[in-house]
Amino acid sequence: MKFSRKVQQCDLSPVRKFYPYERAAVERGIRVHHMNIGQPDIETPPVFFEAIRNFGGKVVEYAPAPGMEVFVEAARKYYQGLGYDVARDDILTTFGGSEALEVVMACILEEGDEVLVPEPFYPNYTTFVSITGAKIRPIPTSAADGYHYARRELIEPLINEHTRAILITNPGNPTGAVLTREEARLMVDIVKEHDLFLISDEVYREIVYTGEISSMLAFPDGAEHVAVVDSVSKRFSCTGARVGTLTSRNKELIHQAMKICQGRLCAATLDQIGAAALYNELGPEYHKSVLEEYTRRREAIVTALKKLPGVEFSDPEGAFYFMATLPVDDVEKLQYFLLEEFSDQGETVMITPGAGFYADPEMGRRMARIAYVTAPEDLTRSVELLGLGIEAYNRRGN
Repeated sequence: MKFSRKVQQCDLSPVRKFYPYERAAVERGIRVHHMNIGQPDIETPPVFFEAIRNFGGKVVEYAPAPGMEVFVEAARKYYQGLGYDVARDDILTTFGGSEALEVVMACILEEGDEVLVPEPFYPNYTTFVSITGAKIRPIPTSAADGYHYARRELIEPLINEHTRAILITNPGNPTGAVLTREEARLMVDIVKEHDLFLISDEVYREIVYTGEISSMLAFPDGAEHVAVVDSVSKRFSCTGARVGTLTSRNKELIHQAMKICQGRLCAATLDQIGAAALYNELGPEYHKSVLEEYTRRREAIVTALKKLPGVEFSDPEGAFYFMATLPVDDVEKLQYFLLEEFSDQGETVMITPGAGFYADPEMGRRMARIAYVTAPEDLTRSVELLGLGIEAYNRRGN
């Protein structure tokens, strides 16, 4: 049987491929602490469940392809509350932010095209781009610069006749970097001058520890160039409700994207009803309380990690991830060791190896993405386990 070259160029997720090994560890009676996946343990707000329980219909019908009116209007009011003038017809409802990315890539990319992406980057971007026949051209960043990349001298030499878009995550996954207002303005200027799309993945918009985030929707003069990817997943700790949005004032992009949205029929009806309630009934006070909790978690993990010898990282500015260099030869080998051979008092820990966040895996071989999505006391124990695991791994190697 023959499989497409495009799909064979894609890799398994470096975040999810360790699940069978985690399951085997749990079956052996090991408790696994998680710093590997962006799955918060903050409770999903009850209004989500209440809205679904109060669904009065006798049939769960197809929703409209662009999204149910109740959800699209709720999303529009959310953006309006942030000061962004977005019309209903600028918003398409998607199966989470992931489908929004898939849709926009399918609309703008062809075989041989290129997308500029700050590196390290969310590994699934590679899948979304590669499946179109295009490829990622990395924008190099460094921990020394806090993984900031919005500089003409860094970006413009990478633009060529194949470049179609710049794809960013703001706040950053996996780096935790947050663009300043001036940096966001520069990104819009660059895509305007070079006639490119700017795809801005903003699913962590409310989780910013230093200053305020500038959405790419804040620049009306960039309307034809900007597409914003969004989701209820992390904003409301509702990752299993696959409800996101693709928002753009570029009418032709929305028109083309509608073809795909109609082809896949609709996003889930009940999930849209629950997601609408999240937007309609929760506001700044909710987001403030969640940010305060992540701030405590950030402080706990940064404090704990700074005690581990040989671990290097820059403090995250937003989201709930950061990249760390670990004192081992290969973090992926370390992760297998932690799940298959190591435990302390019947416990071990998971991280995400950094190789999959780079176009050249060797650049991330000694790096890990750390997610701080659990309670501070759990994070402190997780880091303790990581330190003990590193010691045991390095002793075994000698």
